[in-house]
Amino acid sequence: MRLKLLCIVFLFSINFYSQIDPVLLKRTSKDITKQALNMDAVYNRPFLNIGKTPIAVGGYLEANWQRLSTDGFSEGHQFQARRLTIFMSSTISKRVKFLSEIEFEEGGKEIAIEFASVDVEFNPLVNFRGGIIMNPIGAFNQNHDGPKWEFTDRPISATQMLPSTFSNAGAGFFGKKYSKNWMIGYEAYFSGSFDNSIIENTENKTFLPAAKNNPERFEEINSGLPLFTGKIAIRNSKMGELGLSYMGGVYNKFQDEGIILDKKRRVDIYALDFNTTLPKIKTFITSELAWVKVDVPETYGQQFGNKQFGGFIDIVQPLLTKNVLGWENAVLNLACRLEYVDWNVGTFNSTGGNIAEDIWSIMPAISFRPTSQTVFRLNYRFQKQTDILGNPPATTDGFSVGVSTYF
Repeated sequence: MRLKLLCIVFLFSINFYSQIDPVLLKRTSKDITKQALNMDAVYNRPFLNIGKTPIAVGGYLEANWQRLSTDGFSEGHQFQARRLTIFMSSTISKRVKFLSEIEFEEGGKEIAIEFASVDVEFNPLVNFRGGIIMNPIGAFNQNHDGPKWEFTDRPISATQMLPSTFSNAGAGFFGKKYSKNWMIGYEAYFSGSFDNSIIENTENKTFLPAAKNNPERFEEINSGLPLFTGKIAIRNSKMGELGLSYMGGVYNKFQDEGIILDKKRRVDIYALDFNTTLPKIKTFITSELAWVKVDVPETYGQQFGNKQFGGFIDIVQPLLTKNVLGWENAVLNLACRLEYVDWNVGTFNSTGGNIAEDIWSIMPAISFRPTSQTVFRLNYRFQKQTDILGNPPATTDGFSVGVSTYF
């Protein structure tokens, strides 16, 4: 209720300023197709400054139509209001900033504070961040804004194996250093963690995104021990960016009032991400790979995997850049996403046969950007998913059309 009231007051305040004098609203534009480090994504967005106040606002919208079928069966045409996200930032004082991100998903059915942090700069290499943070595992979790991508769906590995977007209450430090064509950055945070829902869920398998459904993670840690997330990224202006990240901690409630209930059981995640733009032809490539290890109790069946692996690669090729209907430097892109997830890496103890619970997908796409901040997308998905027993895979295919824009 308080969150809804806050949003109403926030939107009213924007309307209030706009009715007074449009001159008070000044657009701070950014070309979001030209990225710095992925860790800069929370600030690398277009904002609207409100007069001479230190407050700036912005946001983005994602909506699409799709029609998919699995083995010939379809739910028909679907219109989806995927998400509406609102940003609000403020320069509180010299070297002290605040930024928040509130997301409304599925037409407002789900409302979440994805980011609400105070950043304090002591030195370019030493900055404090505290509040609700986005854990920097891989690249997509932080750099997930819809207008930055050529695809209507988020990557399977990032959202169904990893729990993107994953936020927790926490604090830590980050920093960057520049040297000619090189840039290096780091982040290190302690935060709220996972809980038993990653193995006790309706999916009946090891499923990290289930932890997002526990709102208490913003107030208490199930195990009593914080989750650590750390990342190092290095970027060369000619070669691209390489990131190495880790997230891990104890997820189970192993003791209660001094009574030992179980041994400490960990979840550990390692991720590698890379992006680059090929010279001359300007092909943009971005990729992410992740490895998950979960200490599953021996009493659980092997459908609960203790190892998972997955990733994706996006290839985007600009075909045409020209003035179109008054839009300067509009861009037509041809793109393709390849993705794969193995939810249960290993073999059956009884037979030694492969545990075949995996999925792969190929998604060719055409996108049109009238400006760098708005994208129209046409995607086709072809997907194969195999169950744990290795039965013939289910085939999913179909089209989706969508739009996403900052505002």
